[in-house]
Amino acid sequence: MSLCKTSLFLLVLGVKFSAPVSAGDANLTASDSAEEPKPAFVSSAAAVGDSPALIKPGAESYFSLNLLSAFPEDLEVSDYCNDLLHIFGQRYVAYVNCLVPAARPVKVCQSCFASYRNLVEIYTNISDQVGPGNVSCRDSLLRSDRLMLVYLLYDNLVEIWETSGCKDCVTAGLQNLTNDMLNFMAALNQSLTCFEKYQQGNHSELCKECKSPYKSLNELYSRMEKNHTLCIDIEDAMNVTRRLWSKNFNCSFPREETVPVIAVSSFMLFLPIIFYLSSFLHSEQKKRKLIHPKRAKSNTSLMNIQDKFS
Repeated sequence: MSLCKTSLFLLVLGVKFSAPVSAGDANLTASDSAEEPKPAFVSSAAAVGDSPALIKPGAESYFSLNLLSAFPEDLEVSDYCNDLLHIFGQRYVAYVNCLVPAARPVKVCQSCFASYRNLVEIYTNISDQVGPGNVSCRDSLLRSDRLMLVYLLYDNLVEIWETSGCKDCVTAGLQNLTNDMLNFMAALNQSLTCFEKYQQGNHSELCKECKSPYKSLNELYSRMEKNHTLCIDIEDAMNVTRRLWSKNFNCSFPREETVPVIAVSSFMLFLPIIFYLSSFLHSEQKKRKLIHPKRAKSNTSLMNIQDKFS
């Protein structure tokens, strides 16, 4: 009898202590228990009744990240500046997409000046212009951090443009190619067309028939070089054309400026010979001048002696 009472008392005591845990676990869904394992200290706190509700760390962390992504309104970039930044990104990509195919053969200036003009315009709007509500995007987009990414990206492309010398082949305002550039392209097309026409078979005919347009192209290039109106497109095109003429087709023609060079070189070569020859002749002539007076003096004295004895 006493054994039965003791068993009944232990059963009631076990139910009493297990009831809070069961109630707390009932608030959890199956997905919570499966996807988000709970730390041990949370379960133990709930078991002893220190916390009335279980903490869900996943939901709290997500809520905290959302708070971190929002800043006060005075620190946010305006919609106007965001629109300019979006346009800058589009035009930046367009210019880079133009540069890559124009890398070989080099056609950076003649193919990409329009996309470069568009990029310069949007960057000018960002750095100098003021939008609606007297909003300036210069500080928020260009100088708000140490990296200054927008400025750095733009400066790299400007350096490519300036290193290419495209300003000498494109008009002011980046509206069109210069007349010198257009004339060179026309002369280049004439030479390449002639090469294509006579490149099959014997190249001696090509050297003869294409001599005139190729010579005109070289003369035009020399004038542009003296006037400092060359860009990378012209330099690369002329180098390729000269390799075709001399190496691929094995053609050559005497250049007019080689005649004075040969004359001056010949004169410099014979200058030592002329110098020593003139020195030798001058010394011999001087010796003769010194001998004649001595002979004349000796002859005169001899005649005087003979007159005395006669």
